[in-house]
Amino acid sequence: MVAPATAARELTAWEPVDEGQRALQHALLAFLDARPDDACDRSCVPGHLTASALVLDATGEHTLLTLHPRVGRWIQLGGHCEAGDASLRAAALREATEESGMTGLEIAEHPLHVDVHPVTCSLGVPTRHLDVRYLVYAPAGARMRISDESLDLRWWPVDGLPADSDTVATMVAAATGSARRTAR
Repeated sequence: MVAPATAARELTAWEPVDEGQRALQHALLAFLDARPDDACDRSCVPGHLTASALVLDATGEHTLLTLHPRVGRWIQLGGHCEAGDASLRAAALREATEESGMTGLEIAEHPLHVDVHPVTCSLGVPTRHLDVRYLVYAPAGARMRISDESLDLRWWPVDGLPADSDTVATMVAAATGSARRTAR
């Protein structure tokens, strides 16, 4: 399981792109400090850190989204931290690999975006996901496979996202700016 101290190091090393993201970064760091034993565990009812991935194709022109069965919208791949995850980054890569069926994914070193949202997750109790999101690239020619955690899986043009895609457009904008600032 991701140790809260490890998650804190990952978030501290990240340079947010704007003041809103910086404020959320500080809120997540405060949460980790307040919950040193269970901040990354889904059993933490007040909320818990999750990890997700904005998966782009090799050209950066399409993003892979899942039609999530519980949420009912097109969103990025991701989910809860699990026992074998050494870091949030590792959890995001594992989730992207499991949910896409693709191997050879390349994940950025630092988070791309963070978000806090209310959700009723697998425990059936209302909580909050403190989601740490990473940019991931699929290798050229990668073939996806729909997992049992998804109703559908589809590549969407980054300039033609579905209307109900949550904060994906914000992440795409951050990824585009990130790609301009640093080479992959």
